[in-house]
Amino acid sequence: MLRRMSLAQSVHSFASVDEVLTRFSQQGYVADKRIATAVFLADRLQKPLLVEGPAGCGKTELSKVIAASLDLELIRLQCYEGLDEPKALYEWAYPKQLLYTQMLRDKIGERLAGLGTLREAVERLAGEEDAFFSEKFLLPRPLLRALRSPHRCVLLIDEVDRAEAEFEAFLLEVLSDFQVSIPELGTLRAQHVPIVVLTSNNAREMTDALKRRCLYLHIGFPDAEREQAIVRARLPEAPQQLVAEVVRVIHALRKLDLKKDPSIAETLEWVRALALLHADTLDKSLVEQTLNVVLKYDGDLERAQEKLGEILTPKAGR
Repeated sequence: MLRRMSLAQSVHSFASVDEVLTRFSQQGYVADKRIATAVFLADRLQKPLLVEGPAGCGKTELSKVIAASLDLELIRLQCYEGLDEPKALYEWAYPKQLLYTQMLRDKIGERLAGLGTLREAVERLAGEEDAFFSEKFLLPRPLLRALRSPHRCVLLIDEVDRAEAEFEAFLLEVLSDFQVSIPELGTLRAQHVPIVVLTSNNAREMTDALKRRCLYLHIGFPDAEREQAIVRARLPEAPQQLVAEVVRVIHALRKLDLKKDPSIAETLEWVRALALLHADTLDKSLVEQTLNVVLKYDGDLERAQEKLGEILTPKAGR
């Protein structure tokens, strides 16, 4: 069932796939139509977007660009092994609650004055429990902050595959109905349905239950033309020939069966480093001196060094 979009939400939404492409371009994010369509549908259908792919391919950046494009706050939950419900949702401020109780001790005594039995005292205190169990004693964590935000926001649940399956099960209630149950307060529902982006590096398989609640998008390594466009958009001052040569070498490195293929983030980092060295083109000596910017494992560096002559020689017809 589609949720009815409020006027406030429609203001902070994409009108079309083409508008997604235009706004992303204004933010320096080069998206293809497949990515733009997934973002548009996730926004308008109010369904979470599960984005999978290798590390460094722009998954986290996607949520940042969505927030910037729509002028929305970005709330980030970084997942990790051992993450549990209180750390993601809320914690109860027991010291603050105790302090309030101590400060109001005399008032409590006045309210209980003249009561003859313990049952009467308990019933009298029960009528005042809203003074001690309220949202002012909650310490909201990212999930609750997103649900209770007075304005629509973007909720990024980053690297969800790093959290255990038990935490993933907890997310189902949040992502299904955009509400959470807090024993002391009851059920809290989202004031505005957030745009939710979950990212995964495929460290483990996501459950079918989670995937059913999400739209799915895989972001892999782009082709050479799009990768050059990404670098030009992010680093417009970089020499064009240098950008083309870096991207060609990066694509050659990705074919070497390395422990970790260089990502788009590392392509950008390499171009920045070379620009600082005032390089206009690549040569063998420069690559040898800076290859550690791109490759982070000794074995990968050794294999790349062995194949360097082959890598730096453009293929015929290219």
